[in-house]
Amino acid sequence: MDEKLITFTVPCYNSEDYMCHCIDSLLTAGDRAEILIVNDGSTDRTGEITEQYEARYPNICRVLTQENGGHGAGINHGLREARGAYFKVVDSDDWLDEEALAQTMALLEQLEKEGGVDLLVTNYVYDNTDASLTRAIKYKNVFPQGKILQWNDTKSFLPWQYLCMHASTHRTQLLRDCEIELPEHTFYEDNLFAYLPLRKVRRLAYLDADLYHYLIGREGQSVAEEILKRRCSHQILVSTLMFQSCDPTDLKTEEPRLAKYLYHALVFFMLLATAFARLNDTPEADRLVRDMWERLKDINRTLATKLRYRSLAVFMNFPGKAGRKFAIFCYRLSHKFVAFN
Repeated sequence: MDEKLITFTVPCYNSEDYMCHCIDSLLTAGDRAEILIVNDGSTDRTGEITEQYEARYPNICRVLTQENGGHGAGINHGLREARGAYFKVVDSDDWLDEEALAQTMALLEQLEKEGGVDLLVTNYVYDNTDASLTRAIKYKNVFPQGKILQWNDTKSFLPWQYLCMHASTHRTQLLRDCEIELPEHTFYEDNLFAYLPLRKVRRLAYLDADLYHYLIGREGQSVAEEILKRRCSHQILVSTLMFQSCDPTDLKTEEPRLAKYLYHALVFFMLLATAFARLNDTPEADRLVRDMWERLKDINRTLATKLRYRSLAVFMNFPGKAGRKFAIFCYRLSHKFVAFN
């Protein structure tokens, strides 16, 4: 088999209604791409569809079948099997832009001639099912384009900007060196996937192209507010795992820009974890938040105290019913102007 430039992993669970759009968009990358379609214990026609793609495109598509373990298990499986130099996860209800994908493949080819990068950052687009919101999230204020970068070449992220899975294409070996193993049956673990490798990223590049299209508004989607409320414990777990993965202050001397971003991302995700819990507007949810902060103090008291009392997190953690109402108001106001799910 020809050497693959990139592996796309597509975790699929009961995805028969939309997975073809996703996979067809990836096929435009051609033979230098490998598409791993992970059937995560589906009970609909997903398995049948995956086999059809493997039969039609045997040099590009491979089917991986597993018992249901959730999105994270699908990513873990894909990473173990990947043959591409680079690795990107594409959810089965999302897709990649054909023109931007061609630009991405061409850039990766060029970067490989220059020794490669650990991380390629591209833009992503929120596509709402009712067309009420289509918005591109760009990073040209942070990353210069057209060259291999070090962290000290970057500028500051805006308060609501962060590097998510949709924006990230990693060197496969870097992910393996980091021993990435995402929790099973856990939602929002894609944030952990994007965050964990960053402490080892030293060479990166940015392409100002709207590559990833992220569908929002589908019924039952994990970013719908009612589901965010019910699954707030998942975001708390993911944020806690991010917190314990490294102390950004340890990198302050060696990589100050990276340390600044890692701290920025921790603040952001602690805000989300707190907000999603407090949306429930119950004393029980408040206890979940208090327990989270106590666990963080047990892991690293100095860092937890700094996050809790010397960042924006202080505004989301005022006690009591009035504090819950204020936190919910802040979340809804922010979400009105900034799409961050």
